Amino acid sequence: MSHTPSILRQYETIARISGRMLDEARINNWDKVVALGEEYQDAVESLRVNGTLSNEDREARRGLLIKILDDDASIRMLARPELDRLGALLGNMKRQQTILHTYSRTIS
Repeated sequence: MSHTPSILRQYETIARISGRMLDEARINNWDKVVALGEEYQDAVESLRVNGTLSNEDREARRGLLIKILDDDASIRMLARPELDRLGALLGNMKRQQTILHTYSRTIS
């Protein structure tokens, strides 16, 4: 029994989710991107089913994979400034904790 239709449907689902993630990233809705990321991961995990694809189906899958990878690259590019901002905030918090710790030892 061939799993081709279900495999391609799963790739289509993954491509749809990655498109939604990109849409949310474009409007800086990172909470939704993370939530969709969990859905994306679950969909990818379900591809563990082995099946053979026809040449036509492989070509269809190729197109879906290109879309998924393009969406991923765009999401990463959009996330970079936010990740840099969060990194700076964490760095500031770490410095503040170090200063507080240093002064609390001096006062004791």
